[in-house]
Amino acid sequence: METPAPTPLLPSVGRPVVKIFGVGNAGVTLLDAVNTAEFAGADFVAVNTDAASLAASAATVKFHLENKLLRGLGTGGDPERGRALAEEQFSTLKSACEGANVVFVLAGLGGGAGSGISPVLAKAAREAGALVLAFVTLPFECEGNRREQQADHSLDLLKAAADGVICLPSQKIFRLIDENTSLIETFRVTGGLLLEGLRGVWQLVERPGLIQVHFADLCALVRDRHAENAFAFVEAVGAGRARDVVDKILAHPLLDDGRALAESDAVLVSLTAGRDLTMAEVNRVMDQVKRQCVHAQIIMGAAVDGTLKEKLCVTIIAAKQAVAPKPAASRTETRSTTPTLTSHREPVLPRSRIQRKHTKPVQTQLPLTIVSKGRFDKSEPTIHQGEDLDVPTYLRRGVAMN
Repeated sequence: METPAPTPLLPSVGRPVVKIFGVGNAGVTLLDAVNTAEFAGADFVAVNTDAASLAASAATVKFHLENKLLRGLGTGGDPERGRALAEEQFSTLKSACEGANVVFVLAGLGGGAGSGISPVLAKAAREAGALVLAFVTLPFECEGNRREQQADHSLDLLKAAADGVICLPSQKIFRLIDENTSLIETFRVTGGLLLEGLRGVWQLVERPGLIQVHFADLCALVRDRHAENAFAFVEAVGAGRARDVVDKILAHPLLDDGRALAESDAVLVSLTAGRDLTMAEVNRVMDQVKRQCVHAQIIMGAAVDGTLKEKLCVTIIAAKQAVAPKPAASRTETRSTTPTLTSHREPVLPRSRIQRKHTKPVQTQLPLTIVSKGRFDKSEPTIHQGEDLDVPTYLRRGVAMN
């Protein structure tokens, strides 16, 4: 008997249950960065093959995926080892996701643990009934082709397993830094951008609003799309904050300077500000968003948070429009749309039907020059049966040479 598919959990009265998983060294580092009072109420789970990384983590729940084959040395940068470990302990990962309405997966793709474990964890979370959103980074180009290829392959697997993937190609960070930015600061900026995405979705799930974005709205936007969603979280203060957040949205590297909005077919927008939020500001922001995504279904929510005072925060999730494969043209359509060229050349027949004409080759005589006999010029010729043997045979017999 087949096991029935799990029924998605409905949020309990009040807040939905959220679990945040950090996978691999990069994922565990990101997990510790969000393990703050701002995310109070979420369960933090660290998953890794590196015992030292787990020991240093502040996560309340930790899973050390290990077996005799690895001998405590981790995956060695091989995603297949990480994937094998996760599949070996699939039931354990699924149990860790039980009871969650939403599962966030944080990881850096390109290495062994993050790339190998994340897709398996996403699958386990979906089977447990949770809405699964992954927040991942892709490696810099300078990190080499091997990590880049591993990251791309893992991203494809993750998109197939999770409901949605918020992906940050690290190479885009060069637009936000200069030549004097240190390596540590560069990775801090990269992680900060990704955490902005997590923070924005967290606010959508946790904060009640005057214009409410329900948990069901978020599910409807991302569930079963298995897509790489574009995302941005921006904020501004001051009298011109509505204009400033729009400018930041259109220049955000995760939205490809607004192109992701134009390509989207569904967009969720959430505005959060203090008690001074005006209807004119909401209208101004939404009017500009609608101009950018004219073909998209837009879901909008607005909330008031007294702690923000003069700050206006905007969260955008854009589900990219799926490109349908072009139908193959039939032979009839191909003939009708392909221009016909008139030619005086004979039609080309299949090789098996080509009739070869056998013609007798024509030989031509080579222009040979008779040279002197040198010191034998005055010698008597050698005559045999009336033929001068000193003359070459082909000349005596009139044979043409090719």
